[in-house]
Amino acid sequence: MREVKRKIGSNESILMGGKAYTPSELSAMLLGYVKSYVNSYLGTDIHRAVISVPAYFNDTQRQETIAAGTAAGFSVERIINEPTAAALSYGLGHIDDESHILVYDLGGGTFDVTLLEMFAGVLEVKASSGDNQLGGKDFDQCLMDSLIQRFYDRYNIRLEKDPAALARVKEAAEQCKIALSSDDEYRVYLPFIAQKDGESLALDETVTCRDFENMIRPFIDRTHHPIDIVLSDSGVRPSEIDHILLVGGSTRIPLIHQDIESYLGKPPCSPVDPDFAVAQGAAIQAGILSGAISGDDSLMMTDVNPYTLGIRALHGFNDNYMSVIIPRNVTIPVTRQNRFFTSFDMQTETIIEVYQGDSPVATRNHFLGSFKLSHIPPGPAGDESIDVEFSYDLNGLLKVSAIISSTGASAGIDIDMTSMPHPEQREDVSGWKESREAGAYRTIIRRAEKALKRISSRKGFENLEQQLDQMIYELKKSLIHDDGQSDEYEDIIQDLLDLINDMQSTAVEDEK
Repeated sequence: MREVKRKIGSNESILMGGKAYTPSELSAMLLGYVKSYVNSYLGTDIHRAVISVPAYFNDTQRQETIAAGTAAGFSVERIINEPTAAALSYGLGHIDDESHILVYDLGGGTFDVTLLEMFAGVLEVKASSGDNQLGGKDFDQCLMDSLIQRFYDRYNIRLEKDPAALARVKEAAEQCKIALSSDDEYRVYLPFIAQKDGESLALDETVTCRDFENMIRPFIDRTHHPIDIVLSDSGVRPSEIDHILLVGGSTRIPLIHQDIESYLGKPPCSPVDPDFAVAQGAAIQAGILSGAISGDDSLMMTDVNPYTLGIRALHGFNDNYMSVIIPRNVTIPVTRQNRFFTSFDMQTETIIEVYQGDSPVATRNHFLGSFKLSHIPPGPAGDESIDVEFSYDLNGLLKVSAIISSTGASAGIDIDMTSMPHPEQREDVSGWKESREAGAYRTIIRRAEKALKRISSRKGFENLEQQLDQMIYELKKSLIHDDGQSDEYEDIIQDLLDLINDMQSTAVEDEK
């Protein structure tokens, strides 16, 4: 079921027992089982629930989680972020503390990192980030790939073509991963895994802890970027972190402890159980909502908006500029307003397009909705001003309004963020080199990747890093699908070159 968690919010079907299910349907089955088990254990019907989700789940994933809970027979009272729940589990016993807490949550399918501040019974989320495609499943896959390759090298047989053999290798890989958290090596022995020339073959391999750590090192390194984002957005230096809480079964791997201490200069602590802290925190939240926990024993929480919100606007000669109204990791509820001006003579109306995302190119972000503002008094460009206001509440409702300053005429839209489709997950673009046009653009891709590597660890370059990474991805995807012939292709090339040049200029000025 861990793999299903990654697929929530997608349109992908999962085949089980000859029948196709949506991720939400499978999640509902799991929650239904939990409900029936709890009802049986307590001897009463439990119909209200607090459900935890990864902090970096987008709004569609959260909505589908609520739908799964409803289908299982629950009234979902609250969706709580997993790192926040873990911090609640810790905070209930440390109500009088004043501290900064970094929660590093690496589970089976997702990774989250959240920075919280606790003071006077208040638990305030300062910033969140993460990677919904990173977790223990990837470590299992590394081990599986290694075992399958070793078997192929020895017998020239591909085990991945045999579903039964593959299932056995997967189970063995999970056991191996768990064992290597405490042992220096582990022997994987699977008899009768295949046949060759009438002889039964066994997979018999020893995996050392060093082997495993070398396999998963690239994935551990991927946790650094979300940590950097959280520290940058919160304005908290590593030296100001008081506690680093490890949550999720994958954090039992010794390499993770070593990496965190090396990267942040502070060892993680273990005041909470990594396997149960999130569930305990969700239970505490349920207790607060029901009134079972109140008064001096209670904690008050605040949360943040994890997504940048803005509108498409004219900036210089660029009519596809993402003008940010509410930056990511701002405490909610929040209301922000920006002033804009008419862009051409005799303009009498404008379309307000609302987007979610961090790209400076508006249409490369996720479109949320639009509305028309009419009856602008005609006049020279720039004569009339328009105030655009965003209000984001605790229930995920975004209200966008636009007011003509001179007349007071207005228009607006309400956007239920919990019903928005999520941005498309990235596809595998590793095959771009086999594209017919790859040779002609290999140099620019290498140049861009070198630029990305140069700024990956530099403070203040987080947004540029994200933009460059997205453009490299789009170029590779274009090479795979379009062989460089789509109309959009040349725009991607030019935008990429412009961004690299801008980055080089910025770097030079920064060095001065």
